[in-house]
Amino acid sequence: MSSLSGRDDDTSTIEPKNPLPFHTVERASHTGLNRFFAAVYACAILALHYRHVQTLVNSTTLVSFSISISLLIADLILAFMWAAAQALRMCPIRRNQYPENLKNFVKEEDFPGLDVFVCTTDPYREPPVRVMNTVLSLMAYDYPAEKISVYVSDDGGSAFTLFAFMEAAKFASYWLPFCKDNNIMDRSPHVYFSSVHSRNPETDKIKVIPFSPTLTFALSILLRWCLVFNK
Repeated sequence: MSSLSGRDDDTSTIEPKNPLPFHTVERASHTGLNRFFAAVYACAILALHYRHVQTLVNSTTLVSFSISISLLIADLILAFMWAAAQALRMCPIRRNQYPENLKNFVKEEDFPGLDVFVCTTDPYREPPVRVMNTVLSLMAYDYPAEKISVYVSDDGGSAFTLFAFMEAAKFASYWLPFCKDNNIMDRSPHVYFSSVHSRNPETDKIKVIPFSPTLTFALSILLRWCLVFNK
């Protein structure tokens, strides 16, 4: 859940000589084929339902009537599901975003404030490492640092999650400057280090950052206690 604070009326803007778009729209080349197939498929569905109605009207026994109306209802449901899914195929488009052009229209100090709330609960159902990856990727947004605030709500009040975030805060001091200096697009540590990327001494240094011995020991003791308690 996120909330954006609106801009004031006196916000200054930059008027570039050659305005660049925020995004471009391209119509998919197979739009005509999709519409033709949808028309043929719709005719087939209508023919099938016409056949069901005829069979239903000409039913002479209770068994045949029950079977015919059951098939009709089932095909009506399937036809509705198919029709509801056709909207996105009638006019498929591709959008290319250019967020870097925003700075050509609005000064960076006039960007709206951004508050992001991350909720978590049970560290066993939601491993803290996943939550930490989410928070780190949010903190590494290409956005003014003073304009973005990330809030974490731990409904379970787990000490395990707290210790994990203390280590994540330590890792952030390396990760955030690295993303900014190298213009990293995949800003989730898990996604970045799991993808194929050019290795360099700086990435190797980040991957082997030592953990705090005190917190590592506390985490191991806490995890063992939780395992014993669950048994």
